[in-house]
Amino acid sequence: MSFSSLGLSEAITSVVTELGYSAPTPIQKQAIPVVLSGKNLIAAAQTGTGKTASFVLPLLEQLEQLKDSHNNKHKLRGKRIRALILTPTRELAVQVEASIAKYSKNLKLTSMAMYGGVDSAPQKQALIWGVDVLVATPGRLLDLAHQRALHFDELTTLVLDEADRMLDMGFIDDINKIIERLPKQRQNLLFSATISPDVRALAKRTIDNAVEISIAHNHASKPKIEQWLVTVDKSNKSALLSHLITEQQWQQALIFIETKHGAAKLVSQLDKRGINAESLHGGRTQAVREQILADFKAGKITMLVATGIAARGLDIDDLARVVNYDLPAQADEYIHRIGRTGRAGASGEAISLVSKDNFRELCAIESRLGHIISRKEFDAFPVKKTVPVSILNYLPKNKSAPKK
Repeated sequence: MSFSSLGLSEAITSVVTELGYSAPTPIQKQAIPVVLSGKNLIAAAQTGTGKTASFVLPLLEQLEQLKDSHNNKHKLRGKRIRALILTPTRELAVQVEASIAKYSKNLKLTSMAMYGGVDSAPQKQALIWGVDVLVATPGRLLDLAHQRALHFDELTTLVLDEADRMLDMGFIDDINKIIERLPKQRQNLLFSATISPDVRALAKRTIDNAVEISIAHNHASKPKIEQWLVTVDKSNKSALLSHLITEQQWQQALIFIETKHGAAKLVSQLDKRGINAESLHGGRTQAVREQILADFKAGKITMLVATGIAARGLDIDDLARVVNYDLPAQADEYIHRIGRTGRAGASGEAISLVSKDNFRELCAIESRLGHIISRKEFDAFPVKKTVPVSILNYLPKNKSAPKK
């Protein structure tokens, strides 16, 4: 199946071909025709499955057709937008807008990313003449809407991207306030890695008569991502990580850690062992974060220690490995983290450093995956506090096991 067979025009498919996309991914095959038909959509797909293109490509097609049908008589007015894509993080907003810019290079459409942590004046200026596609984080969007820097009366499409992550980050009130301002007649698209009860509740409130799509297989559990773990005493974690980097000659790794203080400390520990690394966390300015990400993508930074802020929205071609220095509290977050590697059919490696106090998180993750993660041992790092084998039917506290 080709992209043109999905209903996309030559102006878009030619760019897709130039970018090296040979055939649509499963989520693209199912989602693109639905979006082009104008129907509402709820889609569940893991990271690395081509999800962004599955809504951006048909959205661009629709906007271009809208312009053609009006022969430019229906010109976008100042401070207006036609499509709004809400994302949970600044990094993801930048990434999605960059994809829009690439895909629309043959089209006369405008786009911009709007997010907090930077001066709002340039964003206000960019809105003056109107923007076809706005990619925004909820907080900054509401702020500028309150200042009447933009209006929604010409909006035709709303996209909630990474809906589960937005809810996890506490954006539900902001999302509700935004939706209240939008025209009642609009197309609604919701994309999420997981359809949790909270996401389902959001969809029920905001999306009527939606087509539902679910790409059933977990990208994280596919064999192209080799997952393994090392049990280690907490006091030996940084030494073990340094050993793995040097002895296994890792050329690049994205290393996840829970706190920004821990990230700074680990970078310092690695530096003392002759390993250059950089940290990425919410305490750094937006300009610094963007530069670090650019340098990591370009290979100028080989070891990047990041808090969960980079778990989504970090898209790097051929990232060889992801390391969970700290296991995340939520099993789904593990899925999102390791989804940074093995993207679009490439192979990757996911390594976790697990101490005894991570046992509960490990049980939840392996229960979510449906299998035990293979373990490796290193003679130089004997373990005093043994990590037991996981309980695969582990359930979080206050939930009872299903009846047999």
